[in-house]
Amino acid sequence: MSFRIERFVEDMDASIRFYEHALGFTLERREPDYASLRRGDAVLGLERLAKLPLSGEGPGFTQERVSTARGAGVEVVLEVDDLDAITRRVRDAGYAVAEPVQRRPWGLRDFRPADPDGYYLRVTTQWA
Repeated sequence: MSFRIERFVEDMDASIRFYEHALGFTLERREPDYASLRRGDAVLGLERLAKLPLSGEGPGFTQERVSTARGAGVEVVLEVDDLDAITRRVRDAGYAVAEPVQRRPWGLRDFRPADPDGYYLRVTTQWA
């Protein structure tokens, strides 16, 4: 089994820049309404929010549903070897850190940036 996350975004170019410049992902595929990025085994798909129907009933995604609670209840965790280097990379690229680096009682260090669409991320590593 492999694992891939796909997100619906407002501005494809801004999202690609964030994941490339701040987090070190590599753009593997780019189409007008879709992009695929990779860093190691982590694969991220980005799809334009505008491709979704505006609203509707049922369990499917709509622009209305995705825009009101983007990423609610989900924390995407990125495990890295050098947390300090990624923290600097995010700041040097000009992106805000929502929660600074902290040591957690369960043996991890992490920080939390938010991507351009407000999706919440946790970047983490084992204590050194």
